[in-house]
Order: sequence, then C-alpha cells, then structure tokens
Amino acid sequence: MSQTSMVVAGGGAPRVEGGGGRQYLAFTLNHEVFAIDILQIREIIEFGTLTEVPMMPPTIRGVINLRGAVVPVIDLSARFGQGSSAVARRTCVVIVEVAGGIDDGAATQTLGVMVDAVNEVMEIPAEDVEPPPAFGARIRTDFIAGMGRVNGRFVILLDVSKVFSVDELATLGGLAAGLAS
Repeated sequence: MSQTSMVVAGGGAPRVEGGGGRQYLAFTLNHEVFAIDILQIREIIEFGTLTEVPMMPPTIRGVINLRGAVVPVIDLSARFGQGSSAVARRTCVVIVEVAGGIDDGAATQTLGVMVDAVNEVMEIPAEDVEPPPAFGARIRTDFIAGMGRVNGRFVILLDVSKVFSVDELATLGGLAAGLAS
C-alpha cells in the first residue's frame, strides 16, 4: 500500500504575531467548507486502502498503517449524520491528534479523518471568528468551535475535542458490537 503524505506544521507551528489570528486547515465535505486548527493536524495523506474492522459503526471506516502504527479512520460525513462519504479522486485522510483518552485524560490519540478534499491553510484573525450558531446547523452545534469569516463567506471551525471525542467514539463502537451480538 503506497500513501503519499504531506506533513503540515502541526504541533509546533508558528503563530503569526500581532494579528491575533490562528491558522486553520480548510477542507471540503459535502460541498461545505470546514476548518481545523493547524496545531491539531499532524499530516495529510492520499486516500489509500483501508482495512475494515468488523462490527464497527459506519462512522469508523477502518484502519490504516501509518509508519507501523494502526490508525483508525473516521468518516466525517457519517460522523455528522450525513451518510457515508464516496471515495473520489481528491479524497484524502487528515491525520489529527486528539487530546484525552479513554483511560488517561492526558493521552493523545491519533486519528485519520476522511474528507472530500483539502483546500488550503488559512489564517483567520480572532475578530473574524463568530460564536457557533445556537440552531440551524446541519451538524451538532457542540461540534462547532466558531464561524470564521473569510472573503465574505463563513467557514465552520470544528472543535476537534468534541467531534473526535475518543470516549464517545469508543461508546459508539461498543454499542455497535453489542447490537451485533
């Protein structure tokens, strides 16, 4: 299995001083633009072969081998309740690091996130970030960290700790295994 990889400046990425802005990785999912704080991104890889794991919920598409580590891949469209993503030419996996684990709150979990296409790294000044909407979003509002204004449009800024809650994903996996019994 060959995977093309692009490492992004996550973990220790420099912040632009003075503007109070943050850098985000913007990507497309179901014709909408979302973004994740660049500090939570480890790398981006070309979508390749996944190993399916029996009795997992549709949210978990399978696992990949990332330099010897087994990394679960989350279908973000399914996580948002919008059905499974179709694999296309620009589909890729964004490798994110999520703080907190099932047993140890200080642990970091590495997850792959399946998205339709990666767009760009963008800086959004703090004054251009609005609070999440109270209602009307097509995804759970607790998944939204804010709404960034970029060129007259809104980009949905995701709260990685909520979207990829390791505890919640494990509970979903446990429920799926229990229902299959």
